[in-house]
Amino acid sequence: MATPMLSVRDLSVRFDTPHGSVRAVDGVSFELHEGETLGLVGESGSGKSVTNLALLGLVPSPPGVVEAREVRFGERDLATLPPAELRRIRGNEIAMIFQDPMTSLNPLLTVGRQLTEVLEEHRGLSRSEARTLCARGLGDVGIPEPEARLDAWPHELSGGMRQRVMIAMALLCRPRVLIADEPTTALDVTIQAQILELLADLQERHGTAIVLITHDLGVVAGMADRVHVMYAGRLVEAARTDDLFGRPLHPYTEGLLASVPSFDGDPTQALASIPGQPPDLVDLPPGCAFAPRCPLASDACRARTPLLEEVTDPRSSRRRRSACLDALALAERHAGEASR
Repeated sequence: MATPMLSVRDLSVRFDTPHGSVRAVDGVSFELHEGETLGLVGESGSGKSVTNLALLGLVPSPPGVVEAREVRFGERDLATLPPAELRRIRGNEIAMIFQDPMTSLNPLLTVGRQLTEVLEEHRGLSRSEARTLCARGLGDVGIPEPEARLDAWPHELSGGMRQRVMIAMALLCRPRVLIADEPTTALDVTIQAQILELLADLQERHGTAIVLITHDLGVVAGMADRVHVMYAGRLVEAARTDDLFGRPLHPYTEGLLASVPSFDGDPTQALASIPGQPPDLVDLPPGCAFAPRCPLASDACRARTPLLEEVTDPRSSRRRRSACLDALALAERHAGEASR
């Protein structure tokens, strides 16, 4: 297999608070290859956004403490780079679409000034040259009258418009890696489709690798090559998209997929949901964090924390990873269902 564009090994993030140490990310490892889309899913608070903020050095310290064996981007280890060198990469070679469009833009600067600054800083363009490219970028994400919008202040734009400005900003330098954190949250379905098509086009033309963080499993199914599922700061399942959607090998993944409404479902029946609440991450006890909510949990699950280990899918014979002591039983059950 080709050398990954981005390789993360044992990334952990904790926040030291007066109430104890909160381990928001715990030993996460993954790889991202050129032209690939990696979907990252899980409930709010599972550690998805913090994982990717940590890669770019954007976790505030204190109270955040980031530790990693390696965060390799090409020949460089982002975990050990000086701040000035990391700033040259951030927004240029690795860009991020931030989750909250309402607070991501500086209210004291016009939209145009915030956009042109990216090209002036990373590409050395003049203000007028940058302005021309920024107007084109706004047009690419479906903003009408882009030239006029450059002179607008953030408060004059709707949430959806601000989200599109953030997407345009992230795409200006044609990054090699794009981290898209809920990129279509504030958009209607028509603009959502347009943005996803724009990302796919960027990927096809430039080989951009994308980390797609989202709660929308439909978007993941349509865009991602592989999917990683996070729960309580850990990766609990990692698989190719078709394998994961067809045969999940972790009860948490099963719960997420079961909660998605279907077109042929019974409208009189309540939607499925995962019982209980995510755990308190302050001094998390040993054992599987999902055990209190899991229908398959046993005493063994509560006694030791399962590792993300390889499992052979009996139907496809492909190797997958699951952090569940009953992963093999789940795989055999899916194989039995498929044979009937």
